[in-house]
Amino acid sequence: MPDPVEEFNAYRAKMNEKLLADNNKLIKRIFNLDTNAYLPGALDTKTKELLGLVASAVLRCDDCIKYHLKGAKKEGVLKEEVMETLGIATLVGGTIVIPHLRRAYEYWEALDNKEG
Repeated sequence: MPDPVEEFNAYRAKMNEKLLADNNKLIKRIFNLDTNAYLPGALDTKTKELLGLVASAVLRCDDCIKYHLKGAKKEGVLKEEVMETLGIATLVGGTIVIPHLRRAYEYWEALDNKEG
């Protein structure tokens, strides 16, 4: 069975490389802005990743959810914090977010399994 974490990371890296190699100034600036937005500032990176997770779930973007779960894991976020964050996202986004909540939970488990 394919590893969902490795599969996502490999696809994302491959496609980002292709996109950036096209040398489109606007796309490069958007990627740069995204990277810099999650650097520590008035809010720490952990908080920003959790905010990104809420927004991604409400917007129903599974790739974005995976991206922020990976960032949250890197920042030492605990499962309880992820679940509370996803609870808020589901409250704000409504029941239409539940399928994304399921996939987020599954992906967090895959991240945990990579660690342990």
